Amino acid sequence: MLDKKAKQRLINRYKVHDTDTGSPQVQIAILSEEINQLTDHLKMHKHDYSSRRGLLRKVGERRRLLKYLQREDEKSFMELAQKLKLKIAKKMIEEEEERKAIEAELMSDDIAQDAEAEKND
Repeated sequence: MLDKKAKQRLINRYKVHDTDTGSPQVQIAILSEEINQLTDHLKMHKHDYSSRRGLLRKVGERRRLLKYLQREDEKSFMELAQKLKLKIAKKMIEEEEERKAIEAELMSDDIAQDAEAEKND
């Protein structure tokens, strides 16, 4: 668990505006730090299963927040992912690019079919 000073440093570093304490960027940064601390703890205490469960909950929550941030503000998502050096962000970016490529391909196929249909009429 983070102490107040460490949490306040994270808030000051990742805040979007002056009174910001709960934006997705701040929440993701705090969760990332807690995940790092729990990971270090679990390296020493391999059989601490309740902490492992807490770690998995935090990872899932961070993943949901990252998806939300990517959907709402892709630019700040990219900046935050680079600052925090997140591996999952790379995976999410690749998935999003793949989805966009498939959509573009489908759109071009639809346009080609429409043009061909107009040509035949």
